[in-house]
Amino acid sequence: MAVALALAGGAFFGAAALALPANPPSPEAPELARASLLPDGLSPWSMFLSAHIVVKAVMVLLVLASLVTWTVAIAKGLELWSGKRAVKRQCRLLARSWSLAEANDALAGQGRLDEATRAALEEIALSQGVRDKGAIKERIASRLERIEAGLGRRMGASAGALATIGSISPFVGLFGTVWGIMNSFIGISQQHTTNLAVVAPGIAEALLATAMGLVAAIPAVAIYNAFSRGLASYRALCADGSAEILRLASRDLDRAEQALPFPRPVDAAAE
Repeated sequence: MAVALALAGGAFFGAAALALPANPPSPEAPELARASLLPDGLSPWSMFLSAHIVVKAVMVLLVLASLVTWTVAIAKGLELWSGKRAVKRQCRLLARSWSLAEANDALAGQGRLDEATRAALEEIALSQGVRDKGAIKERIASRLERIEAGLGRRMGASAGALATIGSISPFVGLFGTVWGIMNSFIGISQQHTTNLAVVAPGIAEALLATAMGLVAAIPAVAIYNAFSRGLASYRALCADGSAEILRLASRDLDRAEQALPFPRPVDAAAE
């Protein structure tokens, strides 16, 4: 009887073993199947194409900001370089001039300090008959101050764009990072898996947004600092030119008060 039961049990377990598959499914099989649908490699372009529409918009915005930064850097850099050269040349002409009228003729049509010499001559003409020469000099200085401020303001017109890009680009990139990581967690909850192959693309595109924010911000800050130093130097040159014009105007007023001739003396012309 015992032998018969043993044989019957052996036959039952043998049949059950034959009915089972040779390789039972693993609990990781669904995850591996989903992972097989992912791309083999992650490049910046593939991460951009697979990114969420919000993250894509953030990346495009940062690329445009970077283009604006380099466009402003090239354009304003050339303008600042040429402006400083022009003001230095005009300052040399002012230093060689005997009177304000001579300086105005030397700077005619060159712009920048040309406007300042005309303003000084105009103020002197409007103040004919005024005995208080100190008041005339104060009005000339006031005009020159406003012209100098206008020159600096026009030269620094695009500095605000660089400052804005440099200050907000990291936060724009961080917004894309937060959005991408949020989508990764949503994918985890929907697919019921924490497999790295499933969540890695979302995290990678989020970190790419952060990197692009830094790429846009760091050059903008560096260029803004360099532009600020160059702009300060340009304003100092304009201030030197204004001071030279004010000295010429002061000499002309003193000569007129003492009834001295305005033409350049022969020995001064020879120098």
